[in-house]
Amino acid sequence: MTYIHELKAWPNFIWDDRSISQLLADIRHRQGRLIGRMEGLGFDLRAQAVLQNLTEDVLNSSEIEGEHLDRLQVRSSIARRLGIDIGGLTRAERHVEGVVEMMLDATQEYNKPITVRRLHGWHAALFPGGTSVMSKIRVGKWRDDRKGPMQVISGPIGKEKVHFQAPSASRVKDEIADFLVWFESPDSKTKGIDPVLKAAIAHFWFVTIHPFEDGNGRIARAITDLTLARSEGNPQRFYSMSAQICSERKLYYEILEDSQKGNLDITPWLGWFLKCLGRAFTGAENTLASVLRKARFWEVYGKLSLNERQRKIINKLLDDFEGKLTSSKWASLGKCSQDTASRDINELIKLGILIRSEERGRSTNYQLTEI
Repeated sequence: MTYIHELKAWPNFIWDDRSISQLLADIRHRQGRLIGRMEGLGFDLRAQAVLQNLTEDVLNSSEIEGEHLDRLQVRSSIARRLGIDIGGLTRAERHVEGVVEMMLDATQEYNKPITVRRLHGWHAALFPGGTSVMSKIRVGKWRDDRKGPMQVISGPIGKEKVHFQAPSASRVKDEIADFLVWFESPDSKTKGIDPVLKAAIAHFWFVTIHPFEDGNGRIARAITDLTLARSEGNPQRFYSMSAQICSERKLYYEILEDSQKGNLDITPWLGWFLKCLGRAFTGAENTLASVLRKARFWEVYGKLSLNERQRKIINKLLDDFEGKLTSSKWASLGKCSQDTASRDINELIKLGILIRSEERGRSTNYQLTEI
């Protein structure tokens, strides 16, 4: 098996402009329209949209790698760092803070150059305890080959399938140096490459080098977000590429594997990336609808006399509540007794804010009134 990084002309990628140009033009048009719509929102609504998308970005980038972070911790960490008032913060664990720190550094400081030191800092932030899946790893340092070649493997022990083998560790330092020169260079090496296309190339190139023992995918996606922020000249994230990749992760890994085993023509990868980005824009419309729904809700009910617990749980229902709301869940979320939960709920039913389901007994649940 010959991998793309073993080819003599690596990393001189080529692609079919005719296949990509119209797709890229459409993506750029949609990107501009989305940014324009989001920037037309008031400050508070825009901040809520950014918070929601950054939260999805952090959660999904980790989920792609099989790590499930606590949503409330992620949201609270982002809100605190950006100065967004969400009416109460949840204490975030150290590793959650690290992932958020990396993502915000990439997006909020998108104009700062990517350097070896910055990449090492991102890696250290991802693994603050120096471990990955309970194993010690080289934190903030390039990988070595003491444990054998870096491979992407699936399947049970004894029947493993090797999907990809990265360049030897001895090449990593020079490979990253070449990548960073290309990425930050304004010269002819990058002249004429649209920044959105550059995001796709950078993602593929970095994840193919695979310079760290772990965290390569998350850092590649952070580089993608940084490059997309540069393409917009805006640190505010109104869509989540990681969320879309996560929903398409099987295709994501398949197109990566096919492209890494192919020749230097990465047209299929670029095409998939741009189409995936377009679907991320579509997902952003759902975020916008959610933010506007929340705004309309508080325009209607904001002047009512509600206690802090009721406001907190209503906001939870408007944001990211999963499943059906029962009195038991209310008591858990509000940290109150069952009797207090029932009083809170009954008050909201009388005010027309909540509707009781037709089910009774333990199956009784409640939902917000549509506005």
